[in-house]
Amino acid sequence: QVQLVESGGGLVQLAGSLRLSCAAPGFTLDYYVISWFRQAQGNEREGVSCISRSGRTNYADSVKGRFTISRDNGQSTAYLQMNSLKPEDTAVYYCAAHFTTVQGMCGMKEREYYSWGQGTQVTVSS
Repeated sequence: QVQLVESGGGLVQLAGSLRLSCAAPGFTLDYYVISWFRQAQGNEREGVSCISRSGRTNYADSVKGRFTISRDNGQSTAYLQMNSLKPEDTAVYYCAAHFTTVQGMCGMKEREYYSWGQGTQVTVSS
């Protein structure tokens, strides 16, 4: 089972940017769909973005146009570039992965993912 390690969280001001990384040291991510989820205090965890094996992406409506997901299979790392951050983006962000043999679109249903990172806190101040 692939082990995932997130980094890049922190405190940022309104309209600022952060780039989150999701590394899988010792594993190859070529056959994995990668997603980012987040959980704000008191809320359920929600899908933010996903990227398929072929690089096709999907985004939650709340982050479209502001966040960009990418992957570097050679580095076994996925990224989430977050721009124009808002206080409502404050949450713990998790990356997750699941193995697949298909190269179609990706989805953000939690039950599909069985490898999860430990989470990284993102706080946006106003």
